[in-house]
Amino acid sequence: MQNVELKVTGMMCEGCENRVKNVVSHISNVKEVVADYKTGTVEIKYENELNLEEVKSAIEDLDYHVED
Repeated sequence: MQNVELKVTGMMCEGCENRVKNVVSHISNVKEVVADYKTGTVEIKYENELNLEEVKSAIEDLDYHVED
């Protein structure tokens, strides 16, 4: 299993964390998602390959910003 951590701005509460976790967990090959609004991070554990652009797009569709 591999993992990637993204810096995400705009999450303000646990509800924000849950929205991000819910949408990212439905992306192909994603096995676990940990979002933390206090640190502004989203850690994603996945198998095989992960379409990072799909992940970023899904998060940004929720009106959060993924930093490069």
